[in-house]
Amino acid sequence: MAKSNSNFPQGAILLIDGYNIFARNYLVNPSLSSNGEPIGGFTGFLRSLGVVSEMFTASRIIIAWEGGKSARRRALHPGYKAGRKPLRLNRSELYEKDLDSPENFGWQVVQTVASLEMTPIEQLYADDCEADDVIGWLCRHRLRNETRPIVICSSDQDMLQLLRDNVYMYSHTGAQLYTKESVLEKYGVSSENFATARAFIGDSSDRIDGVKGVGFKTLAKEFPKLLEEEFIGVEDILTECNELVAGSKKPKKILEAIQNNPDIPRLNWKLMYLDMSNLSAEHVKQLDYRYDNPVTSRNKIKFQMGIIKLGVKDPQHINVDTFWRRISSIQTQ
Repeated sequence: MAKSNSNFPQGAILLIDGYNIFARNYLVNPSLSSNGEPIGGFTGFLRSLGVVSEMFTASRIIIAWEGGKSARRRALHPGYKAGRKPLRLNRSELYEKDLDSPENFGWQVVQTVASLEMTPIEQLYADDCEADDVIGWLCRHRLRNETRPIVICSSDQDMLQLLRDNVYMYSHTGAQLYTKESVLEKYGVSSENFATARAFIGDSSDRIDGVKGVGFKTLAKEFPKLLEEEFIGVEDILTECNELVAGSKKPKKILEAIQNNPDIPRLNWKLMYLDMSNLSAEHVKQLDYRYDNPVTSRNKIKFQMGIIKLGVKDPQHINVDTFWRRISSIQTQ
């Protein structure tokens, strides 16, 4: 049984990277409902929610769902996330309509979103908007003055740029809690400058190339300002690089590589930095409305009846009493 961990911040607001955690459960849980439908993503995701809620005695949970790939990123970089095999329907209508989808993954997401509307857990998404942009918008905009601990639940490295004194990231991979201090210790750059460093390094998982030969350690060695809490941007690094090359008779290969490829980090910054730059006015309008008007309740009986209708067995597939107890610390907004 999961219990709150005294080493973890308590009374936290949890920001759940919905697709990230759902997909992991979907891929590893082969459970079938009594109707013969694969249901492991649905039940595994609910269990994961209950576990992290209890671990952090969550005062609030917000799930950020995918609404499709970012059109702005695709316009900037057509190869962005190319080659990935999609495990979901790439439309945010998926979360609003009980579509007769041939994609079981999509069907399970539909049922998950509908079931969670019977709980105090909030859900956010916008058309053609990625979950990490939603979480970035929450951290840098709607929750920027929040004093409670904020815990981002994801294994996506991009989220590490959002950490600050009261913002953490919990990764189910290794059950690891990241803080500003642990980011500096592990990667050799501060969380404030994590996105800047990644702009030079790239991200192979998203098909984003970096400057050849550049890694966290080599970059931090040449540009120690990246270790500091004060923000340093891509253009600052490029300017300093040019100065170092000009002042050396035999400049290092890493400096020459950066100097010869300035457009790589400039483009990557636009792809990787999580703020409002990749959100359109319509995105913000949708997110603001759904944030201010969450579809939530505390209807345990209706929740239980809904999962029984899906052929989900209680307690074999999921223990409803345990799940409900684990989310009991969530406050009414």
